[in-house]
Amino acid sequence: MPKDSVIGTSPKRREDKRFITGRGRYTDDINLQGQTYAAFARSDVAAGKINKIDTTKAAKMPGVLAVFTGEDFVDVGGNPAGWLVHSRDGSPMKEPKRPVLAHGKVRHVGDAYAAVIAETAEQARDAVEAIEADIESIDPVLNMKEALKDGAPLVHDEIETNLCYDWGWIEDNREAVNEAFEKAPHVTTLELVNNRLVPNAIEPRASTGVYNPGTDDYTLYTTSQNPHVTRLLICAFVMGIPENKLTVIAPDVGGGFGSKIYHYGEEALVLAASKKLGRPVKWTCSRSESFLTDAHGRDHVTKMEIACEKDGTFLAFRTETHANLGAYLSNFSTSVPTYLHGTLMAGNYKTPHVYVNVKAVLTNTTPVDAYRGAGRPEATFQLERAIDKCARELGIDPIEIRRKNFIKPDDFPYMTPVGLEYDTGNYDATMDILERNADLKNFDARRKESEAKGKLRGLGIASYIEACGIAPSNVAGALGSRVGLYDAATVRVNATGNISVMVGAHSHGQGHETAFPQIVADKLGVDPNSIEIVHGDTSKIPFGMGTYGSRSLAVCGSAVVKATDKIIVKAKLIAAHMMDATGEDIAFEDGVFSVPGTNKNVPFGDVALKAYIPHDFPLESIEPGLEETAFYDPANFTYPAGAYACEVEVDPDTGKVEVMSFAAADDFGNVINPMIVEGQVHGGLTQGIGQALVEHAVYDDTGQL
Repeated sequence: MPKDSVIGTSPKRREDKRFITGRGRYTDDINLQGQTYAAFARSDVAAGKINKIDTTKAAKMPGVLAVFTGEDFVDVGGNPAGWLVHSRDGSPMKEPKRPVLAHGKVRHVGDAYAAVIAETAEQARDAVEAIEADIESIDPVLNMKEALKDGAPLVHDEIETNLCYDWGWIEDNREAVNEAFEKAPHVTTLELVNNRLVPNAIEPRASTGVYNPGTDDYTLYTTSQNPHVTRLLICAFVMGIPENKLTVIAPDVGGGFGSKIYHYGEEALVLAASKKLGRPVKWTCSRSESFLTDAHGRDHVTKMEIACEKDGTFLAFRTETHANLGAYLSNFSTSVPTYLHGTLMAGNYKTPHVYVNVKAVLTNTTPVDAYRGAGRPEATFQLERAIDKCARELGIDPIEIRRKNFIKPDDFPYMTPVGLEYDTGNYDATMDILERNADLKNFDARRKESEAKGKLRGLGIASYIEACGIAPSNVAGALGSRVGLYDAATVRVNATGNISVMVGAHSHGQGHETAFPQIVADKLGVDPNSIEIVHGDTSKIPFGMGTYGSRSLAVCGSAVVKATDKIIVKAKLIAAHMMDATGEDIAFEDGVFSVPGTNKNVPFGDVALKAYIPHDFPLESIEPGLEETAFYDPANFTYPAGAYACEVEVDPDTGKVEVMSFAAADDFGNVINPMIVEGQVHGGLTQGIGQALVEHAVYDDTGQL
């Protein structure tokens, strides 16, 4: 590590200058010559049979160039689920097709059944209003438990059920868990709802499709968190075109929170329309469309049980969750309530037996997928709520019962009953920090002050652990993932010494353009400002899996380290040649190559220039250039953990809740940029408070949002 390491420092995010000065380049900012515009006709009923769609009037409207309906895409593949989950009896999950445009039936309010392409966005929207759709409203199914009853209306007739899967984890644990509950001196039961949310990123979804008839290839500009996977899904599952014929470009993206991981039908539509018209086709989602069509989050109903001794020692956890998948499966929707949720149900605790059952249900609502934490917060929420209730029932302090059951530092590595091996942790230490930072010893005094004002004051405590940097690919594949979970990076040292780093991850608020250069600069002993990060363009970057699940630095950052290490190895060979030494003799520190014990040294910049002017290279042993690529597939998850405390004051007359203080103690391991990490924590806090106090996506009994 250089003497003046930049790891652990907080330089200002370099990307913010363009964002706060209005110079960001988002998908909607991209305008192309000859560009046309798309608008979509969407269902205003939650469930309906499409009897007829008459586009005659719409096609004659001013500026209209083409009108598409679901019948134009009947033979086109649909957007697939990314994980194939099996039920506890071993049967595969049900996987109904998710079409580009609905045909035969519409399945939720906002389901697109037709699209208009016109010269202007206004003309396209006007023509959508002229489409005459005969859609016969039928009874929707909205409640998960009602959806599983005999005779319930079916969201997808072809699968003959609304149950996608009935998953058990780990099934071999079930008998031991049930026995522990039968014998337990105390059992706590809690039923709770993890309410549905709308991600509502500041930038709405947008896509522009471009077809080049001269080369028979396509370009898609889109708001994606993982452009390579979007390209793969469109090519392999939807349009059936070779990957080398499609370039996906995700420019600046204004937030995603999970909702922009997936491939949506609008992306395939603008590409197909561009080929038909020979002109670019652009679509930007309205805010109301976003609420109706962006993948929603959460929506679980859970029964959580704890079996324990009278002294609070945990014996077993048992949970049964109904998870609403909405009307269609999305890329991660089947894995969020299972492998990203069920595998975390041991929490931070040394509990001998754990069993998780999840019933995933299709309903006539907007599809649900990953949202801010994706399964991990759901697990923490239900477990920590139940622990609080258990502590109250037993008359034990809620911190004491947690400490009593924490996995201790000497227990690591620790294999949980739900299949994860935690590598390290010190949960008592984070709780110690929390108690100090939250000043918990003086809470009673603050509560009395609130009571003197006629207010109620409450304190909430929670411990958490997350499995981040989802991995490894072989395990994920065995569990049903259709893709690998590695990532990749290319480090290119240019002749003048500046460096380009091409990464498979995509930044949409994470600060990659600042954090990744810190890693490379630390390894090479160069100025971070001499390093550029290239991301989001599949024609320029190596195949990576994108950004979600807190994986960017853990996985893609590790690929950057591996590629940089390769650069150092080759640069040492060049430096050795320049100094008439062997590669094994070369030391590298603070950006300088040297031969220890001599005064021979050469700076990194000179080696970079020499790599591209190889006049005297022994070409049989040293190739010209200085560029390396590395793929990284983690051997395990990373396991950040911590403890949080929140104090609120409640007005008993009005019900108004005011958050008085919030304290967090997090163990994140090696922090590259503390300011960026703190920003991520603040963002999670904001969205967590939003869900707890003000946000809830509610459907009425007709399926209207």
